[in-house]
Amino acid sequence: MRIDSDNAKIRYSGRIDWTNPKEPIWVYPCTSAEFKFTGRTLKIFIQNKNEYWQNYLGCILDGVQSCYYLENKKENEIEIRVPENENGEHHVLFFKRQDSCHEMHILGFEIEDGAKLLELPDAPKRKIEVYGDSVSAGEVTEAVDYTGKSDPEHQGGYSNSWYSYAWMTARMLSAQIHDIAQGGIALMDGQGWFHEPEQVGMESAWNKIRFNKTFGELTEWDFNQYTPHVVIVAIGQNDNHPFDYMSEDYMCEKAILWREHYTNLLKNLRQVYPNARIVCCTTLLEHDSSWDKAIDDVVVSMGDSKISHCIFKRNGAATPGHLRIPETYEMARELADYIESLGIEEWK
Repeated sequence: MRIDSDNAKIRYSGRIDWTNPKEPIWVYPCTSAEFKFTGRTLKIFIQNKNEYWQNYLGCILDGVQSCYYLENKKENEIEIRVPENENGEHHVLFFKRQDSCHEMHILGFEIEDGAKLLELPDAPKRKIEVYGDSVSAGEVTEAVDYTGKSDPEHQGGYSNSWYSYAWMTARMLSAQIHDIAQGGIALMDGQGWFHEPEQVGMESAWNKIRFNKTFGELTEWDFNQYTPHVVIVAIGQNDNHPFDYMSEDYMCEKAILWREHYTNLLKNLRQVYPNARIVCCTTLLEHDSSWDKAIDDVVVSMGDSKISHCIFKRNGAATPGHLRIPETYEMARELADYIESLGIEEWK
């Protein structure tokens, strides 16, 4: 029995393009769809649009995680093996493991003829949103043999947003998440790695659904659709490419300009989220501490009691490569404890 993508008993999470309700478009990591169902048949139909790396769909069925390779430029019909259980009821969560290296068009689902979708329990009331780069996206998290080491060669298969510190933090806090994260992205256009040599920065992506012009027209996000209690801004690590001007001369023109643009990003976020707690940070990935000083100086200069700066115990010193699962857990635990310590009134 075919199930349309917009069935009311399917719960979606993430910044999704719903222009065509029968074909929602997934752009960001941690974007997901979940539902409960009966029977032994489960399929998902996806149109995958690839720019780089190999792409995979994440799936957690009855608590067991798996992933499925997505072929490009054709409809993917992915059949999930459904185990028998006593009551014949199952819970599935499909999710986007990677960033905008690809887009997924969700074309529908299929369950057994005569089976049905069941009601889900209520969604968590707490909401967080993350603006970040590859670490926030969960890039190369599954390469656990390389914990504390540089990245292995890979084609995207090690990346898994489920194990990002972002989603781990959300789960620790029992919160919903929107993860506005892209590998290689810096704050400002023209810096970082994403779409070099015509880099797109978070200052251009933060208010978009589609921000990767490879896939077509850029699309704006309606901020009325999701209002987080906590916004995490984890930008400032790809900004040292192609030149680490912040560490070379903290008061040079480029460094001052970066701090001005970072201030403007926080002001823009405050405008759309007037009551949110905004937590600024970088990560455990090795980087020069001047970037953290720059963030701290901006936060202090703004004089906003609901904007703060979180520094981790091993901030910028834990690993030369991307964070692996043990390191994302470490960072998530510290960040979740920090957020809990803020005493957010709506969460009490």
